[in-house]
Amino acid sequence: MNKLLVILAGILVVFELDNIKRFFSSPEDYSHFQQSPVVLYATAWCGYCKKARQFLADYNIEYDIEKSKEGKAQYDELGGRGVPVFLVNNQVVKGYDPNQVLAYLNPD
Repeated sequence: MNKLLVILAGILVVFELDNIKRFFSSPEDYSHFQQSPVVLYATAWCGYCKKARQFLADYNIEYDIEKSKEGKAQYDELGGRGVPVFLVNNQVVKGYDPNQVLAYLNPD
């Protein structure tokens, strides 16, 4: 039983390695990407990306990471593994999370 728990813990660490690294490292500076308050990294086929586009119609600059080399390079540097990924006032939000985007957009 203990061996199984150790193996499961190891698997969890591997899947969450990026988040663990970010937790223990100094905050990343992505300000050189920031062309507007919100940048969306998305694809044409993603349903959540479509929702994100509608949600952020007035705020965003969007990169289709399958068509834009610049967008794909930034997405990779942000640690993107799925879509959508947002960059909101130098904060990365992975996945469709409107509440988190709004919290970073309006911190007060």
